[in-house]
Amino acid sequence: MLKYESVADDIRKKIATGEYGPNDQLPTTPELCDLYDVSKITIKKAMDELVQQGLIARRRGSGTYVKRVPQPEAQSPSGWDMSSQMAGFCADHPGVKVTSDVHEFSVVRPKPEVAGLLGMDPDEFTYYVCRTRLIDDVPQVIEYTFMPIKLIPDLRERNVESTIYGYIEGDLGLKIGSAHRTLRAVLPNKSEVGWLDVTPTTPLLEVEQVGYLDDGVPFEYSIARHARGFEFHSVSTH
Repeated sequence: MLKYESVADDIRKKIATGEYGPNDQLPTTPELCDLYDVSKITIKKAMDELVQQGLIARRRGSGTYVKRVPQPEAQSPSGWDMSSQMAGFCADHPGVKVTSDVHEFSVVRPKPEVAGLLGMDPDEFTYYVCRTRLIDDVPQVIEYTFMPIKLIPDLRERNVESTIYGYIEGDLGLKIGSAHRTLRAVLPNKSEVGWLDVTPTTPLLEVEQVGYLDDGVPFEYSIARHARGFEFHSVSTH
């Protein structure tokens, strides 16, 4: 194992065991050099690897911080990286007609577990969006989305009907960085049967996601239930 791989592996283990917790600032580069008795170049390579794996984030002028990663994923450093799939539903389907049926767009106080994943205080509010995404008028996926109002201000229904990610990056000037996702198979509920035009026994692919900006701040918690057209692409390292 190369030196930088050994350093990255040790920091990864400390994240997985909780020694470095979510939002904790990591030691500085000089401190890490002293701790592991390696060069600055070695530390940079180790940090680059952990950034690529979505475990840490650099904040300009502040330092390097541990991201809030679901524990099973933190324990699987050779798992899959979804950051390249953060372009959004519209950008993922060029050349076809993408539309949305918005079932609910409201302001809510999220459940404590959702607020925790988003790094919010208990008394803060989020937008809540429930919508069906369609391609050429065929329903593909149901999305249930929570976004902190203080981070994503002035969201309008016209944005919800088209592309929220486009609003975030184009209008707000924020940069979407990465996502941590959990996939599972589920059956549709009564509403989803109608929205997706499926039977009650049709399996759906559920994708639970926490989305992060490029500075590591969580901006979205969502659950998407796919009936059609979902492809999973994985990149693994050994």
